[in-house]
Amino acid sequence: MIPYIYTSYVLCVRIGSNWGLKYKNIKMANYLAVPPKNSSEVELQRPFQNFIKNTYSDVELEDVNSQIKEFSKQRTNAVCRKLDKHATSLDTLAKYYDQLCAIDAKLPIMQGQVTVKFSWQDAFDKGSILSGARKQSAHTAAFEKMCVLFNIAAMNSQVGALQSVDDDDSIKKAAKHFSSAAGIFQYIKNSVYSAVQTVDTYDMQSECLGALISLMLAQAQECFLRKARNDKMKDMTVSKIALSASELYQEAAKNLSVSSNRGILPKEWIPTALAKQYYTHAISEYHQALVSRTSKSFGQEVARLMHASDLLAEVERKGGQSIDTKDFAARVNQELKAVKKDNDFIYHDVVPSVAQLSKPGTAQIAKPTEFSAPLSPESTDLFTSLVPLSVHNATIAYENRKAEVVNREIGKLREATQLMNGVLSSLNLPASIEDLKGDSVPRSVLEKSQAIKEKGGIQYIDKLFNELPDLLQRNREILDEAIRQLDDEEQSDRQMKERFKDKWTRVPSPQLTTALREESKKYRTILDNAVQADSVVKGKYNENRQFIVILTKSEADIAASLPSASGAVAAQGSPAVQELRQLMTAVDEIKTVREVLENEIKSATVDMQSKFLQALASDGVINEDAMSNATIDQIYSGLIQQVQESVHKQETVLNNIQDANTRFCSAKDSNTGAQEREGMMKKLAVAYDSYMELTSNLIEGTKFYNDLTQILVKFQSKVSDLCFARKTEKEELLKDLTQSIANQSATSPPSAPTHHNTGQRVPPERPPPPNVSRAPPSQAPAQQAAPPPQQPPPMAAAASAPPPQAVPGGYPQQPGSAPQYQPMPSYAPYGGAPMPMPTPMPAYNPSTYPQQGYPQQGYGQQQPPYGGYQQPPASGYPGQAPPQQGYPTQTQGYPQQPPQQYGYNPYGQQPPR
Repeated sequence: MIPYIYTSYVLCVRIGSNWGLKYKNIKMANYLAVPPKNSSEVELQRPFQNFIKNTYSDVELEDVNSQIKEFSKQRTNAVCRKLDKHATSLDTLAKYYDQLCAIDAKLPIMQGQVTVKFSWQDAFDKGSILSGARKQSAHTAAFEKMCVLFNIAAMNSQVGALQSVDDDDSIKKAAKHFSSAAGIFQYIKNSVYSAVQTVDTYDMQSECLGALISLMLAQAQECFLRKARNDKMKDMTVSKIALSASELYQEAAKNLSVSSNRGILPKEWIPTALAKQYYTHAISEYHQALVSRTSKSFGQEVARLMHASDLLAEVERKGGQSIDTKDFAARVNQELKAVKKDNDFIYHDVVPSVAQLSKPGTAQIAKPTEFSAPLSPESTDLFTSLVPLSVHNATIAYENRKAEVVNREIGKLREATQLMNGVLSSLNLPASIEDLKGDSVPRSVLEKSQAIKEKGGIQYIDKLFNELPDLLQRNREILDEAIRQLDDEEQSDRQMKERFKDKWTRVPSPQLTTALREESKKYRTILDNAVQADSVVKGKYNENRQFIVILTKSEADIAASLPSASGAVAAQGSPAVQELRQLMTAVDEIKTVREVLENEIKSATVDMQSKFLQALASDGVINEDAMSNATIDQIYSGLIQQVQESVHKQETVLNNIQDANTRFCSAKDSNTGAQEREGMMKKLAVAYDSYMELTSNLIEGTKFYNDLTQILVKFQSKVSDLCFARKTEKEELLKDLTQSIANQSATSPPSAPTHHNTGQRVPPERPPPPNVSRAPPSQAPAQQAAPPPQQPPPMAAAASAPPPQAVPGGYPQQPGSAPQYQPMPSYAPYGGAPMPMPTPMPAYNPSTYPQQGYPQQGYGQQQPPYGGYQQPPASGYPGQAPPQQGYPTQTQGYPQQPPQQYGYNPYGQQPPR
């Protein structure tokens, strides 16, 4: 199908001896539009949901489900449905492209992140009955954006080609659309190989994109030429603009004729570009002739009009019916006749040759529109609730740095407190100064017993211990299942690789699962460390369990559990006792201050997400390291100093306690009963401290296992997504391989024996006459086993037949074949020997058939082959009329070539005779 294009030309009307200009518009089939690429629908809901669930833990899926559906609908409307050739379609494509750019920073579509496979067909490949159009698939948003941009450029070319030529606004719009298309194609050409390392479709190759760029620029320049002529600009200006258009069409024809483009792009593009090259050059020469007329250079005017007439004749040869030049050529010839007559009889000005004509110069106005995003001013971000992934990762990194500082400082406080409790327990303080009489339970022991009972006693800690194995087993099962899925997927991929060898071209599983394998090893190590920590906690619990049980009893039972002993009555008035009591009060103050300090360290927060967003908006990058360290220093420097002061104060208090306790011990009795009683109270103090530490450890352990379960579930979800995507990819690739194998042509039959191709039919064997003796019975089976020779298939016969014998006065004849009619002489393109009859092809190749020559046009002439770009003759500047010698001339009627010369037999049978 030849697209319709519009252009205009200038008519000069001679009225008496005066010349005037008259502008007239003519519709012509010239503007070429690029077809869009086709894509298929993809599943977006599940991959997006899984990624958000696994990455943005603070976002609820219910809040983004509607946005995901809207994005999927947006893609379907933009690339999966046929769009009208209208500006609204451009807006639909632009909004989808802008949305792709907006989510690129939040939802990265690539392997291992949001796994989505995009498949796009070649824009110029229409496919065949047995197989569809050539396509390429990729799992990256960059590939999707390149293909969407190609469709935006293609839609610009289509909208530009449909603009009206009756008003200036439409001409301006057409020029704008063609320039935009050229700019987008230029951007794709510069970016496609960085987005997709291997380009498997022809339309995205550099040679094809270069041809489309030059073609769009040439058509934009033609629009400016039309505008200049409508505005009745000076002839010199119009001539320069037209010559620039001719040069751009020359470049376009050259790029379209590259060997890699010839069999891909539509067959009418090259002749149309060549015809436009000569046509715009003819316009340039015509207006330059008017310039010569103004300067009274009548000889140059005659030469340029003659040149314009030759160029218009060349337009008819190159483009056939694609451009109607009859009226313009008639007007040019009429003016040429008139001015030549005037020059011959009146002026006698020397008419220079074409080579002697000066080049008028060029004025290229058409330029590729610089690509910039966003493409639509009305584009909005659907996923406003999600922050860019770089901000999210920076926030997580800050939280990790903050958690490291918080855990370190809280660990210092707890370690110091644990050390202080251990020292006090070893000294039996404060119980020793409370049990001076030795006949009652010390108040500190009763307080510790009450605290354990409030925590839930021995039953609570047993419950926590019993829950740990189930939590551990649940995490192990989740991790084992994820690893099993990875192993099964890798085994399946290995089997496919062994089966199809080099045809199995997808990325091997080990390359894609390396990060997941490393992550699974990390989780396995975490679980092993947790098991060791649980065993340490369990051992400590077993060591102190019996004393914890004593503390959970009543006061009377506790008193019965303590050995009786005479009290330290003599030490009641000792100054050491009073000092120890004051020091115990200081110890309580230290513990109280540490509880408050620990809460302050835990609760210190700052909105780092807003800071990271501001940095990203202003600088384009986030220096997370510097920003996080500066914020942490600002928030925690004072708290860290308080921790150091608390530890230092504890050291002073403990030194004083040890000195006072030494004096206290020397003043009290140290009989055997007293030592046993004191030892028992020390064990109860240690049991209390162990209970508090163990319950804290078990609560943290339970939380750790529950949190790890959520992480492992997300990890398993990522593994499942990868395996599902790989399974889908495997099924599609397996389908393509199976289809390609099924579509492969059968193995060519073996060459027939020579006697099968003699061209003579072997008559069937007839029974011998009665008087002829038959062969002996032993030879009869051998004679019967030889079947009559069969006619080979048409293509095989043509390939294996001996060379044809020349027949005088006609085409070569096969030996033994029926006589054929003598056809018309074959056409010799651009002079030279007649075209020889091509040898029959072994099989039909659809890419070779249209390259045999131009389609037959309607002016009764043969067209030259468009298989390659025909360089214009070296006559000074592009489009100059070539010498007439060697160019094809019109013949009467359509020359009838025998169908056998193309080697194309669609039914696999011999042609009728």
